[in-house]
Amino acid sequence: MSEPTRISAPDGVFPAAQYSHVAMGTGRFVAIAGQLALDEDGELVGEHDAGAQARQVFENLRRCLAAAGATFDDVVKLTFFVTDMAHMSAIREARAGHIPDDRLPAASAVHVSALVRPEFLMEIEALAVVGTPAG
Repeated sequence: MSEPTRISAPDGVFPAAQYSHVAMGTGRFVAIAGQLALDEDGELVGEHDAGAQARQVFENLRRCLAAAGATFDDVVKLTFFVTDMAHMSAIREARAGHIPDDRLPAASAVHVSALVRPEFLMEIEALAVVGTPAG
């Protein structure tokens, strides 16, 4: 499979430390809906704990990607919806468990006043491109 190309600092754009400005690939497009900190039984993981919620969200993303035949290597874009920007450090820590710093996808962080339920601290969605075999 071909791997997405990531560009962290296009000419004339200030380099990004926590994401790539551009990520592109050729292959099958996969959109993963915003994931919340719910376990397989629909129970909240980590009430009032951004780290626990972030870890659960990334585990849910991993499972969704796997269901589509993808991995975090195929992710070209992450969007973080957070009720407090202070939660970004917990998100970055959880992300580091799945995506190394030299392979960061494009990303956006959006501060929101609320999510679907007040106990949710974050929601994260992913876009991936699953490459086609060479040849």
